[in-house]
Amino acid sequence: MRRRIIGERAGRMDFRTNHEIIAAARRNSDGAVWDYLCGGSESESTMRRNRLALDCIALRPRVLRDVSGIDTATTMLGLHSALPFFLAPMASLQIVCAEGGAAAAKAAHDAGLVYMMSGHTQPDLAEIAAATPAPKMYQIYVRGDRGWIEELLGRVREAGYRALAVTVDTAHYSNRERQMLAGWEPPSRRNATGRNALAELDWDTFAMIGEIWSGPLILKGVGRPEDAVRAAEAGAAAIYVSNHGGRQLDAGHGTAVTLPPIAEAVAGRAEIWVDGGFVRGTDIVKALALGADMVGIGKLQAWALAAGGAEGLSQCIGILAEEIRICMELLGVTSLAELGPQHLAKARPVGPAHEMSAFPHLPKGGRLV
Repeated sequence: MRRRIIGERAGRMDFRTNHEIIAAARRNSDGAVWDYLCGGSESESTMRRNRLALDCIALRPRVLRDVSGIDTATTMLGLHSALPFFLAPMASLQIVCAEGGAAAAKAAHDAGLVYMMSGHTQPDLAEIAAATPAPKMYQIYVRGDRGWIEELLGRVREAGYRALAVTVDTAHYSNRERQMLAGWEPPSRRNATGRNALAELDWDTFAMIGEIWSGPLILKGVGRPEDAVRAAEAGAAAIYVSNHGGRQLDAGHGTAVTLPPIAEAVAGRAEIWVDGGFVRGTDIVKALALGADMVGIGKLQAWALAAGGAEGLSQCIGILAEEIRICMELLGVTSLAELGPQHLAKARPVGPAHEMSAFPHLPKGGRLV
């Protein structure tokens, strides 16, 4: 009998693991697009440290506890979420799936999750907003003056987006050498305008955006406690700990390292969200135990869309949900509120960290480059 190849499928999609989803995504993507989906900046050390930081944390379970009723539900700025993660803003989703961000919004709606639209994905914000009735958030790259901001946020408000995330870690577009060597740029970079506005972004601009928006405001791209505290004092409803998936500043820490001191410094004055290499249910549980309220899923979202559009992403979300439930049961907890540092311990990683090291059963030793 011929051995089944990971990711191989006949007829309808029926993925049992995210290994299979990633393998299918690789088959469906040409080399340059795959480099965009997987890569980081320069030496990719920040991206690798995202994974390494998670791999250096072990879980400490309790036993003989009744875990017959697991509750994974939570809220995100008052919006209900069936699971403790959301679909993070990902640019240029239209290159991996014809429906682009609309497909991600549909998968989020079907799973009871919140979707945060990237200002650099397609279709436009009105079409994505109309794709489902579920609540959505919008992420903005500031690329113009006050008039530009007012015009854009007017459209965001009219479309019904419930909160606004201001990305602040893109003062300059990084050297993404995988893409440079391939001679390819994503649409989000090819069509970018207003780069000076990104470099000029400061606390006064953030305050101005808050005045114009007059709704829940999130600061995305925070890596230090001082900035997190200042953001909370400036009225941010959520602090979004992120290093852009290792795509911006190279030689940085993984977000699982930067998260705990930020959560401690903010001390409940704002919600704490985090992204950066979280691709397993156990990763999400670790983030919650480290002090996060919600976890953003980025690259895995794009891989799932590349594997099978909205249906592929729905199955990916289902796999993550099951991993979270299994992890909680085996840890001995029934609710997210029970998770804390007592469930964690420092540990040595079991292997080298790279973009696929959380999936050791992939072909080619897990390196689908």
